[in-house]
Amino acid sequence: MTRAEPLVLGIETSCDETGVGIVRGRTLLTNTVATSMDEHVRFGGVVPEVASRAHVQSIGPMIEKALADAGVTLDDLDALAVTAGPGLSGALMVGAAAAKGLAASTGLPLYGINHLAAHVAVDLVAPDSPGLHTPTIALLVSGGHTEILRIGDIVDDIELLGATIDDAAGEAFDKTARLLGLDYPGGPSISRAAAGLLDESGVPGDPTAVRFPRGLSTKKDLRDPERRFSFSFSGLKTAALRTVTAAEAAVSAQPTGTSAAGEASVSGTSGAISSGTAGASTAGSVGALRLADIAASFEEAVVDVLVRKTLLACADTGIDHVLLGGGVAANARLRERLAERCEAVGVTLRVPPLDLCTDNGAMVAALGAEIAARGSAASGLGFGVLSSLEVDDVLV
Repeated sequence: MTRAEPLVLGIETSCDETGVGIVRGRTLLTNTVATSMDEHVRFGGVVPEVASRAHVQSIGPMIEKALADAGVTLDDLDALAVTAGPGLSGALMVGAAAAKGLAASTGLPLYGINHLAAHVAVDLVAPDSPGLHTPTIALLVSGGHTEILRIGDIVDDIELLGATIDDAAGEAFDKTARLLGLDYPGGPSISRAAAGLLDESGVPGDPTAVRFPRGLSTKKDLRDPERRFSFSFSGLKTAALRTVTAAEAAVSAQPTGTSAAGEASVSGTSGAISSGTAGASTAGSVGALRLADIAASFEEAVVDVLVRKTLLACADTGIDHVLLGGGVAANARLRERLAERCEAVGVTLRVPPLDLCTDNGAMVAALGAEIAARGSAASGLGFGVLSSLEVDDVLV
């Protein structure tokens, strides 16, 4: 039976967050999240098996907590929703198994939904939002995804305009942070370094100090329909490695005890620039570069290409609205640059609350409630999870 405001519990386990959200129609009742991020720190990135085991341990308590926080019971629910993909296969299976168990025991309809579409749908229930604006260009940026989507309708009209052909932006941050000897997750660490907060100077880095490459952004790339909205961060990571290698070589070449006061040390065990300044290569020369300068330049390169291609998508489609989602939406420089450029060309920018940008159950419940309210048939219990689910497959 179709209800205007279905009460839906959503489960999200695509990566390292175990999220359970409950919505009534377009009203968010609770967004309960447990993360296994701390368990991945020593590996410098998400380990699928570790994430899956953490989901197994957290899923039951998170469902119970969400129900208690929302003040409802399983008997009150109208439907269930769960992320069916894309994501880590093992992690997805934990959430799907839990949701199928609940559906089998309660008889509730179950919707297996698309993780990427859910990132956009969360604005249906964001407390500060008047509702999801369509059409919109959606820029989704996280550790696992970097995509530009055209959203005509959140259920029936989603088009992938471009995506990364190698690492996602969040992965590039993580890997470069590890190269620089910074903590995981890499995005926040690089942002702090860029702000000058890791060398105790408080002086922000110079984002023009190193001219890092902007992948797939040449005139030839932008003329190619297959590459115009696509991203590549592999060359940027290689350039960061070369910069650090040159910095190490410059410091190592100095006679012992000749380093100027305030210059950075270079770790002999990890080879990472630790703070202050260091020799680095830029434009073929060797000079003094602070860690903050390298971090700021790297961050600027990532942000620059994300913003440029998003605004190109707006220009090509005639859509004057952008929604930013995914964990990298927490990057202050990205939000600042995107807001500046959107305002300059008359495009409206929408960024949901940051706790709704990262992976969470509320976004899954929001999309599930929208699908249920439209009277769509449930997925049933036989669907499988798909680690590479296409974005236009909103319901499996």
